[in-house]
Amino acid sequence: MQAIRIRDGIYRISANIGNKDLFEGIWPLPNGVSLNSYLVKGEKIALIDLVKDWDDAPGQIASQLASVGVSFDQIDYLIINHMEPDHTGWLRELREKNPKLQILASKKSIPLIKNFYGIEEGVKAVSSGDSLDLGDGKTLFFEDTPNVHWPETMVTWERSSKVLFSCDAFGSFGAMGNKAFHDELSASEKDFFDRETLRYYANIVSTFSPFVERAIKKLENLEIDVVAPSHGPIWREEPEKIVEQYAQYASWMKGPALPEITFVWSSMYGNTQRMVEPVLEGIRSEGVPVHVHRVPQEHVSFVLADAWRSTGIVLGMPTYEYKMFPPMAHVLDILDRSHVQSRTAFRFGSYGWSGGAQKQLEEFTSSMKWNCMEALEFAGAPDADDLALGRERGAELARAVKKMCQADK
Repeated sequence: MQAIRIRDGIYRISANIGNKDLFEGIWPLPNGVSLNSYLVKGEKIALIDLVKDWDDAPGQIASQLASVGVSFDQIDYLIINHMEPDHTGWLRELREKNPKLQILASKKSIPLIKNFYGIEEGVKAVSSGDSLDLGDGKTLFFEDTPNVHWPETMVTWERSSKVLFSCDAFGSFGAMGNKAFHDELSASEKDFFDRETLRYYANIVSTFSPFVERAIKKLENLEIDVVAPSHGPIWREEPEKIVEQYAQYASWMKGPALPEITFVWSSMYGNTQRMVEPVLEGIRSEGVPVHVHRVPQEHVSFVLADAWRSTGIVLGMPTYEYKMFPPMAHVLDILDRSHVQSRTAFRFGSYGWSGGAQKQLEEFTSSMKWNCMEALEFAGAPDADDLALGRERGAELARAVKKMCQADK
């Protein structure tokens, strides 16, 4: 694959990663992911962000650099926007190939570079407002954007081209193949990347939503013609759209989000499962979209993405040894870590000799500021009255979601 020109002297250098591994050791990549680095050529040469040794990413990068006449030992500067190893994992090897390489990173990155890779020489800290003149009209400016999504994160902006190199901000899951730009994608590919951008945000960035909002506010001072993230498509047409998309995602943390419901259920022997369809019927009778997931059969990554966009949550789970069913407890732990707050929720479930799941759930929902309807618990299998009540509760939740979203307009 060739390096792809973004503007004169500026190229995307990218590696396509397959689907066999989990991102961060947690999140599935059914359609892979791209690791985007960027080459800026003035009189001096800068590489912005790196890769890790993953699916021969270094080899992919080397061949693309060669396509524009650059080798690793010709790079003068490496700009590290973010220290996470998917962007720095090959740093030690690059330094061995290019001992004169100068590394520029935020102040908080400097100890991490030492701790992760044992590198101390040739490293310079930069802060908001600092710049690097590469000559031939190319000047890089740096802006600290802490906690998007580690504390040391920054972005880089090239003045002449007005390209923002945003690293994790404005990124997406999904490998790009031979394409680079959002405007090159077909309608179906754009729909796919819309979904994967939301899943990426919910899985990777959502915990830090207040910092995303602050970073977006900071970036209002920059004139941006191109948004070039380290994962996913580059936005050279209407770059404000991806910024607005991220701003909307960040606003959903404290709710309300969209007038939708995420319905997560689990069942041991089928008794809790009997209540699933009646509750769904109630929700659908009110015309509210609903996203249904069964756990542990479905990965929490996809549950989290839908929960992030939904104002309403349904939890169908039995009691298990006096507590919540463990797969559902895992889902709720992830929602807690990701700060899925201020949702309207309803829970139903079966118990045998004793309950207990509801008590544990209430401790969780209180800390998350969820507004919970009265739970529907039943001993063993639900009877006809239980099923009818489940349908009523589903409709009631749907009405509450619509009302909350209308009030927020």
